[in-house]
Amino acid sequence: MSTQESYPIDVDAIRADFPILDRKVGGDIETPGEGPDDTRPLIYLDNAATTQTPKQVVDSIVDYYYGYNSNVHRGIHHLSQEASVAYEAAHDRVAEFIGAEGREEIVFTKNTTESLNLVAYAWGLAELGPGDTVVLTEMEHHASLVTWQQIAKKTGASVEYIRVDDDGRLDIDHAAELIDDDTEMVSTVHVSNTLGTVAPVAELADLAHEHDAYIFVDGAQSVPTRPVDVGEIDADFLAFSGHKMLGPTGIGVLYGKEHILDSMQPYLYGGEMIRSVTYEDSTWEDLPWKFEAGTPVIEQGIALHAAIDYLDEIGMQNVQAHEELLAEYAYDRLTEFDDVEVYGPPGDERGGLVAFNLDGVHAHDLSSILNDHGVAIRAGDHCTQPLHDKLGVPASTRASFYVYNEKSEIDALVDAVDDARQLFA
Repeated sequence: MSTQESYPIDVDAIRADFPILDRKVGGDIETPGEGPDDTRPLIYLDNAATTQTPKQVVDSIVDYYYGYNSNVHRGIHHLSQEASVAYEAAHDRVAEFIGAEGREEIVFTKNTTESLNLVAYAWGLAELGPGDTVVLTEMEHHASLVTWQQIAKKTGASVEYIRVDDDGRLDIDHAAELIDDDTEMVSTVHVSNTLGTVAPVAELADLAHEHDAYIFVDGAQSVPTRPVDVGEIDADFLAFSGHKMLGPTGIGVLYGKEHILDSMQPYLYGGEMIRSVTYEDSTWEDLPWKFEAGTPVIEQGIALHAAIDYLDEIGMQNVQAHEELLAEYAYDRLTEFDDVEVYGPPGDERGGLVAFNLDGVHAHDLSSILNDHGVAIRAGDHCTQPLHDKLGVPASTRASFYVYNEKSEIDALVDAVDDARQLFA
C-alpha cells in the first residue's frame, strides 16, 4: 500500500518498519498466511486497544535476551550491572518524555489499570473516608471508574461524575460545581477512548488544586498520541501503557509527584522494594523502587525506551497532527451516511479515533463484516459501559488510528461499512 497524500509524517517509511502490516488475513486462523483465502490486505484500525510494534523495538528485546539477560539490582556481575543500567535508563527516558523531574517520579507497572489501582490502594485507602469525594467524568474507562468506585465503598467516600454534554464535550461548569472542599481526588481520562473527547486536564487540575485535592490523569490515549508534559498540566499522577505507543504489552507507567509518592506506603511487598528486613519490621527502598516489588518488567522497560525513541524521532507534534488529520477525515466520511451515527465532538475536536454505529446493525455484526474485508476494528462498550448506557446503545464500533495509517485505509473502512448497509438494507 502506498500513499500519495500529503501527511505531516512519512507514512511509507514508517510502514516499512512494521512487517505485520504486509499480512493478508481471512484464511485459516490455525495456519495464518497458508490458506487459499488469505487474499485481503490487513487494515489495522484498532490502535486505541493496542498498537503494532516496529522492528526497532523488537530488536531491543532481542538484544536484551541475546546480549545481557539478567536480573537487576541484585548482582555485581557484568550482566546484572548492564541490565540494571539499561533498566534505570528507561526510567530516565520516560521521565524526560513526559517532563517529569526524574526517575524518582516514574514507577513501572504492568499497565494503566495497575497504575490506577496502585494509587487507589496505596493512597486512597489511607486518605479517603466518609464525607470525602472522588470526582470522575462520565466518560471514564472502567480502569478508573470501577477502581475508585470500589475504593469508595471500602472507605465510605462518595463518587461524583462530571457530565458529558450531548456533543461529547466535558461540562466544565459542572466540574466547577462538583469539585469543592470535600473533594480529595479528581480522576479524569485525558482523551476518551470512546468519544475521542480531549478533556481540559490543566483546567481540571487548577480546580482540584484550588480545593487542595489531587488530580490523576489517565493518559492511556493521550501520551501515545500527543505531547504531554506533566508540569504544564500540573498533574499529581499520570498513567499510561507501553502497548498503546509501539511498545510491548506488560508495561505501564505511573508518574507521581515525588513528595506524594514519598508519603505513600507500598502497594506490593517482597523483594527488590525493601532496604532492610528483620523478623519484626521492614523499611523500604528509595523511589521509585519501593513500588516495584519482585523482579520488575526489565525487558519491557528497555523496549519502552526504544518505543519512545522511535516516537521522538517522528516528533510528537507530528504524531498528533497525523492522528487529528485521519480522525477528521474519518468523521467526515462516515457522516456522509444518514444511517451512521458518530459519537463525540466534531472531527476537528477529537483524538485519533471514531466510534460509530450503523442503524439496525449491532456493532459486533458490523465488526464481523468489516473483518471479512480485512478491516480490524473494535466493537463493544470499550470498557465504558456506563457511557454507552448514557448514549442509549449497548455497544459501538470503533476505528482508531496511528502513525502508520493513511486515508486510503479509511476509504476501505467506509466502503466496507457501505457494503454492510447494502447487506442489511
